[in-house]
Amino acid sequence: MPGTVTVRIPTALRPQAGDQGSVAVAGASVKEALGSLTSQYPELGRRLFQSNGTDLNRFINVYVNDEDIRFLNNLDTPLNPGDELSIIPAIAGG
Repeated sequence: MPGTVTVRIPTALRPQAGDQGSVAVAGASVKEALGSLTSQYPELGRRLFQSNGTDLNRFINVYVNDEDIRFLNNLDTPLNPGDELSIIPAIAGG
């Protein structure tokens, strides 16, 4: 059984996550942990993932213990119990 990890929810997405700043979920990979999270909070899933439900929106960045998953194994990045996932929406400006 996968261990528990903590997912940090940014302020902008907290309304879609029951106004919580963090949520404990089970998952052996980033994909499993985000799947657990979005099954609890489907509206959050619609904000995080493209319409196909499997690819992250390009403006969503995810970090495992301060490491960008794009430089690891993306959604297949393995997780250990106690790891921390951070969801960081990209900020556009100009």
